[in-house]
Amino acid sequence: MTTSEPGAAMFRCSEAARDRDDPFVATAPPARCWLLVEHPGPWGRQALGGAGYAPEVVDAVDAFCRARGARFQLIRRSRARGEGPADYGRFAIVDTTPGAESVRWGRVSSPDELPAALADVEAVTTPSSEPIYLVCAHGRHDACCAMRGRPVAAALAMEYPDRTWETTHTGGDRFAANVVLLPHGLVLGRVPATEALAVVDRYAAGEVHTTWVRGRSGLSAPAQAAQHHARLAYDEHGVDALRVLGAEVRERDVTEVALDGGPERGTVTVAVRERWVASPTPLTCSAGRAASMRVYDLVDITSGSGSGLDVMGAGAAG
Repeated sequence: MTTSEPGAAMFRCSEAARDRDDPFVATAPPARCWLLVEHPGPWGRQALGGAGYAPEVVDAVDAFCRARGARFQLIRRSRARGEGPADYGRFAIVDTTPGAESVRWGRVSSPDELPAALADVEAVTTPSSEPIYLVCAHGRHDACCAMRGRPVAAALAMEYPDRTWETTHTGGDRFAANVVLLPHGLVLGRVPATEALAVVDRYAAGEVHTTWVRGRSGLSAPAQAAQHHARLAYDEHGVDALRVLGAEVRERDVTEVALDGGPERGTVTVAVRERWVASPTPLTCSAGRAASMRVYDLVDITSGSGSGLDVMGAGAAG
């Protein structure tokens, strides 16, 4: 919903969401793997379709992502660094599977070489122990992403130039600035530029800043919500803590999620209830009309051994 009235302020979804205090827990995108490809821009509205790639490159990337359950992202260095000539060369494949997180980097001399590289990606890439900080700055997808994302990317790039990348749409435009911490796939929202360094430093130390957490990509929405509620209940900040063991629907709109609480807590069982809340305004700058948002309320949380939950499918996207 925008306005053309003289002197009227342009609608910004991130400002409206902040005014409403929209909850953003359990809104991380469904991706167990991320494919990052360097592209200096300009970026089209859609990452893959707007990259200017030849049809055979688009087809190869799409097939790779479907096979791996990967999310495709274009990346570029922060413009604030004023780096040299544009580069199309680097790409990364990031596995965010809990307990098997990994980053592998490769390089091609042109986008036309991507299909061959992806066909034998393990052979042409090198493992890296360095984390990756993605900041959504995709202005053509949503103006809020660029307005709020670029200052965050600039702040991070000044301290961690090799780890920081601007990226295309990560979902949740109204939660800008959106930051993704890889390889764990932690998606953060509303990160202020003044707090960005503290957030990534804490992540590098093995902890997550729960204030900004939207969820962990690859987990179902109920599992993301359950993990978050458990972190708050137990004041648990460890990145690898409270691993999801399983989930099952207990009753209509209520999902019970089992988490690994460690030796002291045993299995932590969290029940969350899904509900939909109508928004009086659009959820993105370009949506044009109001919509509804999904939220998850905590029903109960208990700890102890042996929940009897089905351990299959807990990582599936919701």
